[in-house]
Amino acid sequence: MLPPDVIAKLADELAEADRTHGVIPRITARYPDATIEDSYAIQGVWRDQNLAAGRRLVGRKIGLTSKAMQQATGITEPDYGVMFDDTVYQSGAEIPVDLFSNVRIEVELAFVLAKPLEGPEATLDDALAAIDYAVPALEVLNSHIELEGRTIVDTIADNAAYGAMVLGDVRKRPDEIDLRWVPGVLSRNGEIEETGVAAGVLGHPATGVAWLANKFHQHGARLEAGEIILAGSFTRPLWVSRGDSVLCDYGPMGKIACRFI
Repeated sequence: MLPPDVIAKLADELAEADRTHGVIPRITARYPDATIEDSYAIQGVWRDQNLAAGRRLVGRKIGLTSKAMQQATGITEPDYGVMFDDTVYQSGAEIPVDLFSNVRIEVELAFVLAKPLEGPEATLDDALAAIDYAVPALEVLNSHIELEGRTIVDTIADNAAYGAMVLGDVRKRPDEIDLRWVPGVLSRNGEIEETGVAAGVLGHPATGVAWLANKFHQHGARLEAGEIILAGSFTRPLWVSRGDSVLCDYGPMGKIACRFI
């Protein structure tokens, strides 16, 4: 693994890039032997610094869970990051584009847990039993590491490229709807750009919740009641700029609208 001082230095670089909305050179270009364990260690130092500064953790994001996203990034393994309370928006929000770098939008479902979920052998059924409700969500990607040539190590270190999420208004319990067939029709400025269905995420969007619980078990942790789990995109990421209006139609789960200012 990378020495602790290098991990701390890279976490500081990413914190500064977050503060200035800048981009740093790829970690793997400078440290080609860096491992996935190193990248989660970097993310962990950055997370702990934010918690110490008073930010509140509200959940976790899972990324790279669909073929659409894996093909878009060239990365084939899921990853995860943390979500803080000041990154959550509601449908209809105006979102300052200057808060982010390399701004893109993804179509997802989010899950709120009614009870804890723990590995090491959590299944889809276990995840569904632990979920209170599902809600449609848009993820705002925020990449502080140069995109060309990046690997999963770079992405994980950068908090899995999470910037913010926009939540819809319709909530459904897992027994109220077949979550696999929730659609997403994503429009920018009135023009449809991406479409998909939630089954594109590991066959069922809640599968990622079980995957994350099992991953957490390796580190002696579990998913807690009340946490929001953003399950991964079932469309390719859509680039957005200042002035863009975004609308996503989730069929029976309603619509999400937001505008970038």
